[in-house]
Amino acid sequence: MDTIANLITSIRNAEIARIKVIRVAYTKNNEIILKILLQERFLENIRKHQENTKSFLVLTLCYRRDRENRRILNLKRISRPGLRIYSSYQKIPIILGGRGVVILSTSQGIMTDGEARRKKIGGEILFYIW
Repeated sequence: MDTIANLITSIRNAEIARIKVIRVAYTKNNEIILKILLQERFLENIRKHQENTKSFLVLTLCYRRDRENRRILNLKRISRPGLRIYSSYQKIPIILGGRGVVILSTSQGIMTDGEARRKKIGGEILFYIW
């Protein structure tokens, strides 16, 4: 089961359907990725919710007032369980001239392309978001 792909698909589907609040399964990796997306202002809010013994993350998507009240949000999964894609810090792709973000899994944790370049470490490219 690919929890990162499930997370990306949930966000993409909510964006297409213009749903503002969604619920995704809680995993440590999902929580770290969502905190990065919150810092990059792709999400408005994240909170942890628990029902019985199951934990969930409740996300509030960010919408702008212009362009039909919708934030243009594209997500593309790059590395997957059947095909891992790795990159050195010099070869991390730049998305839309720096307006997009590359999320990487490195030896020092999950981080954005900018952080990885500053720390001069490469890693597995998880997905692009723009």
